[in-house]
Amino acid sequence: MDINSILKEAFLKEASDIHITPGVPPIYRIHGRLVRTDDSILTPEMVEEFVRQITNENQFKILEQKGEIDFSYGIKGVSRFRVNVYKQRGSYSIAFRIIPVNIPPFETLGLPPVLKEFTKLNKGLVLVTGPTGSGKSTTLASLIDIINKERDVHIITLEDPIEYLHRHNKSIINQREIGSDTLSFADALRAALREDPDVILVGEMRDLETIAIALTAAETGHLVFSTLHTIGAAKTIDRIIDVFPPYQQQQIRIQLSTVLQGVVSQQLLTRRDGKGRVVATEVMIVNPAIRNLIREAKTYQIQSIIQTHQRQGMITMEQSLIDLYKRGFITREDAFNYATDFDFMQRLLSA
Repeated sequence: MDINSILKEAFLKEASDIHITPGVPPIYRIHGRLVRTDDSILTPEMVEEFVRQITNENQFKILEQKGEIDFSYGIKGVSRFRVNVYKQRGSYSIAFRIIPVNIPPFETLGLPPVLKEFTKLNKGLVLVTGPTGSGKSTTLASLIDIINKERDVHIITLEDPIEYLHRHNKSIINQREIGSDTLSFADALRAALREDPDVILVGEMRDLETIAIALTAAETGHLVFSTLHTIGAAKTIDRIIDVFPPYQQQQIRIQLSTVLQGVVSQQLLTRRDGKGRVVATEVMIVNPAIRNLIREAKTYQIQSIIQTHQRQGMITMEQSLIDLYKRGFITREDAFNYATDFDFMQRLLSA
């Protein structure tokens, strides 16, 4: 048994993730559910051999020092994989995420068409949020791909690790990987401002420094895309502001109210028929009323604006879930379980 054959089989079975851990055979996540393979039970020695097959000397050294490492791995003619290797109970485990070789066309993702409007902006901040595994990277890759095909701009992506590979098209695009091309998101973002970018993709806004530089980049005439692990526009805004100490928060509210252009929150749900997954999406497009609410620390009122501005392309998570339910893609139970505003969902289901 070698790691490449395991990964190839997972790809052919349309798995999204692969878990390699001692004491069980390789496990695939297929359409959101874990499926054990019929292969042999893995030993700690087998898993360590797999780790050595996919890491170089420097990566293995970092793993030994830190206990975990993220990187990307590719099999020619098959796919690319996002990899996390970590120590547990004295041995190694590996989590792989399959990344398609080709960037999925925007039209195939089931996302609201209004999201394409964000690709036409010249400046500002656009956030794609959601839990781990909700398709944020794929959404961003498809938006960057639209810009790459349609606009004559310089795009810089900062990723940990690089997932989708972009080729120069109408734009020129440079992709930097945290840990191999640069030390951190903050360092790379600070440097990016000196690299004549028009569009910057920040894989994740993890800390105060990265968020602060991203806001400055958006404020100084760049279009910045990034992600957060939040669900809902209001929670996303609150999360950004709460990162900063109290004495800075009003300043950040003012800055964010000026640069924020939109928040897209998404969740992936298993289809009712078990044939894959569908995306439920909340879209907030920032307008003058929302800018005022951000500035005045009244983010709790944002949800009502999203609810009443569907004609402008906005949609709440609950409205998206109801649409998927009525079209037969998901169950009533899933529609309710994935809602973020249960009272509003109850009213929609009762209507």
